Amino acid sequence: MALYIARRLLGVIPVLILVAIAAFLLIHLVPGDPAMVMLGSDASPQQVQTLRMQLGLDRSLPEQFIVWLRHVLRGNLGDSFFLGRPVTQALMERLPATMQLAVLSLIFSLLIGVPAGLIAAVRQNTGWDQLVMATAIGGISVPSFWLGLAMILVFSVQLGWLPSGGYTPLWDNVWQGLRTLTLPAISLGAMQAALIARMTRSSMLEVLRQDYVRTARSKGLGHWLVLLKHALKNAMIPVITTIGTAFGVLLGGAVVVEIVFTFPGLGRLVVLAVQRRDYPLVQGALLLTSVIYVAVNLAVDLLYCVCDPRIKYE
Repeated sequence: MALYIARRLLGVIPVLILVAIAAFLLIHLVPGDPAMVMLGSDASPQQVQTLRMQLGLDRSLPEQFIVWLRHVLRGNLGDSFFLGRPVTQALMERLPATMQLAVLSLIFSLLIGVPAGLIAAVRQNTGWDQLVMATAIGGISVPSFWLGLAMILVFSVQLGWLPSGGYTPLWDNVWQGLRTLTLPAISLGAMQAALIARMTRSSMLEVLRQDYVRTARSKGLGHWLVLLKHALKNAMIPVITTIGTAFGVLLGGAVVVEIVFTFPGLGRLVVLAVQRRDYPLVQGALLLTSVIYVAVNLAVDLLYCVCDPRIKYE
């Protein structure tokens, strides 16, 4: 197990290098000059050139990349052009909010998706199965921003039950924090709940046909004991893979939801950074998101052993 983890960690290095190259090239290919954005249209060419020299933008792209990568390897993501402070500090201020939103969205997805998929598999080809699958198709089809706007209209404007925006950290006030996170989490997690429900149903249908499930039933074990202890546990392998992918999607998909709900998270910060051509901030945010996603994938691989003891990493 330790050797497998070490190999996976070593394999992360080329992945992060490719991500760093892609992040650097993509943001630099976007039209616009940070110096022009910062100084405004009334700035003279001399002022723009002076600021470009101060920011290091007068160098060639390979030279800029080498300088930035050298700083990253030392743990320094640089300074934000517009915020005037270290990128790491800016990201760490916004990351907790986005992580809370992503985790709560994932919990919502699991609480809805897994039971729904289980019911659909057990009641295959019945009205319950058709209802779950129709709802899942609807959840996949509805964009998260549209669902968020609809819920704001119903639960915030008309009923007044939940706030339409803002953010309160859970460690400051749990109740108020949950109230501000509920609508964004539901709108963000609805699509993933639908995907998890479909995957759970498909995996459960395959497992329920296995011989050991029929043997457990023939021994007189209870219906739900067979489903939850024997069938569901073995059916969770592909579901866990879907959950790991879903968490990465939730981190990236939070951008639109954070804009709709005026949520002060990492995604909203990245949008502002792209609009301002804040190269170091965008590159640092993409690199941080990639590191989190790789860590989640490693955790998913290790969870396979917990769900299925037959899986061993030698």
